[in-house]
Amino acid sequence: MAQDNDSFIREVNEELRSDQFKNAWSRYGKIAIGVAVVIVVATAGHRGYEYWQSHNASQSGDRFLAALNLASEGKHDEALAAFQALEQDGTGDYPVLAQMRAAAVLAEKGDTAGAVTAFRAVSARSSAPDAMRDVAKLRAAWLLIDTGTYEEVSAEAEVLTGGNHALRNSAREALGLSAYKAEDMARAKEWFRAIADDATAPRNVASRAQIMLDNIAASGKAP
Repeated sequence: MAQDNDSFIREVNEELRSDQFKNAWSRYGKIAIGVAVVIVVATAGHRGYEYWQSHNASQSGDRFLAALNLASEGKHDEALAAFQALEQDGTGDYPVLAQMRAAAVLAEKGDTAGAVTAFRAVSARSSAPDAMRDVAKLRAAWLLIDTGTYEEVSAEAEVLTGGNHALRNSAREALGLSAYKAEDMARAKEWFRAIADDATAPRNVASRAQIMLDNIAASGKAP
């Protein structure tokens, strides 16, 4: 009898659970289906986005290499157009890489003013890596040695000269050469001396700095 009661109770409980499930499904089934659909669509969308990103990055990389080849072949106008197009619609880091390389192409073409403006645009681009922005400032500074004033060179390069900045000695050399060109021998001597006194300065940069120090000393124009 006890077994019959137990069986009866189990059957009743199962029926109750079944009824409860049916009632819950009738109330929440559409929501559950909707949630499931959202999960499936979101997963598919994420996978699709990953594929889209990878595909576009691959395309941008191919376009960047093609533009580099044009530049290496001396086809400056075609390379410049390709880099500028990639700057507008490329993906990932390629737009800023293209902007940087386009500036270099302008310099190779002899358009120094255009190249300086382009390098300044890179250095002002907040989305660009700091290292690239610093290199752009240095490139602009070196171009300005021949075409700009000491103050213009300083505006680009002096921020790079302090502490342990990786570009400090190249920036100091640009400033020293600009000061020398302006016949400000005292200031030129300061920058070249900073290089000579830096034990970590690259040997070729340190050698050039010492040559300039010797020239300044021979000129007798700086104490």
